[in-house]
Amino acid sequence: MDIEASSIKLRNKIIDLSKKKLLISNLKGSEQEKDLLLAPNCKGYGRIKHFRRHVNDEWVADPLPIDPVCKGLGHLRTDMIRAQVFQLAGCNFRCWYCFVPFSLISGNEQNASWLSPGELIELYLDQPDPPSIIDLSGGHPELAPEWVPWMMKELTARKLDDKVYLWSDDNLSTDFFWQFLTDDDRELVNSYKNYSRVCCFKGFDRDSFSFNTKADSKYFDRQFEIMRRLLKENIDIYAYATFTTNSTIGIKKKISHFVDRLADLDPNLPLRTVPLEIIAFTPVVNRLDHQATIAIKNQFEAIEFWKKELEIRFSSEMINKSIESIPLRDN
Repeated sequence: MDIEASSIKLRNKIIDLSKKKLLISNLKGSEQEKDLLLAPNCKGYGRIKHFRRHVNDEWVADPLPIDPVCKGLGHLRTDMIRAQVFQLAGCNFRCWYCFVPFSLISGNEQNASWLSPGELIELYLDQPDPPSIIDLSGGHPELAPEWVPWMMKELTARKLDDKVYLWSDDNLSTDFFWQFLTDDDRELVNSYKNYSRVCCFKGFDRDSFSFNTKADSKYFDRQFEIMRRLLKENIDIYAYATFTTNSTIGIKKKISHFVDRLADLDPNLPLRTVPLEIIAFTPVVNRLDHQATIAIKNQFEAIEFWKKELEIRFSSEMINKSIESIPLRDN
C-alpha cells in the first residue's frame, strides 16, 4: 500500500476547503451500529461513547481521555465519562481489528455527508445533556488536519471553549499537520486550552505493524518520526499502542525495544502510552482468520512484558501518577 498516494487521494475525497466542510460517516444501518450501547445520534452522524477506566481485569487501566478532561474542565476524578464522537469518512490504513467497517473509511459519499464544523456543533447541542467531550475520530482525522482548528474556532465563537473538551485521534502516518495548516492554525492548536491528542502506534515492531495495518513496515518507523515532531509542538499529547501479533517469538525483547524507542522520543512517554486491548467487534468478525484469532490471544502475553518493562524503568510513584501530570521534556 502506497500510504503517501492513498493519503492525498483520500484527503481530496473527504475535505472541501472552499466550503469548509468534511465528509462525516453516517452510522445508521452500518455494521458498527450493532456494537453501540446507544443508537447513533446527531441524525446518524454521531455516537455517544462511554470511556471507561476499567474494562478487563486482565488488561491495564485506560485513563484516556478521562483524566485530561477532568483536569481541564475542573471535574472530579471519575472512572467513566461520556463523549460525543464524530467520525471522518476516510483512513489510509486497513487495520484488521478496526471497529469501523471499511465502507465507512473509504471516502464514500453513499455512507456519509458533507458537514461543516458549525453544523456538527449544532447537531451536538441539539440533544439533551450533551457530553462535555467532542471526540474527532475516524477514520484518520489528520487526513484533514483543518478539522481541529475549525472546531476550535466554532467552539470559541459560541463561548463553549471553557465548557467542552476537544479530543482527537492520530495514527501517525502523515505530516499533513505541517504540510496543510497555516502557521496561525498550528498556533491555535498549540495554544488552545481544552484540547488533547492521542496518537496510536499500530504495533510494537515492524512485523506487528505490517500485520496489523497491511502497510509497508517502513511506516512503523515513520510513526516515531511524526511523533517526534508532534512532541516539539505545545499539544497535550498521549499515545495508544496495539500489541496484537501473529508471533510471540522474541516478544519480550521486542516489547523492551519498543519501550526504548518511546523513551528515546521522551523519557516519560512510556508513562503517557496506553496499550489498547483489541476486541472482535462486529465489523472485525468477518475479517478474522487463524492468524488474527491467534493475535488477539497473543496480545495478553505482550501486555505482561509491557507491565514488567515499566516496573523496571520507573518508580511505583511515577507509574501511579495521573497520566496528565506526567511531564514531557518539550512541554
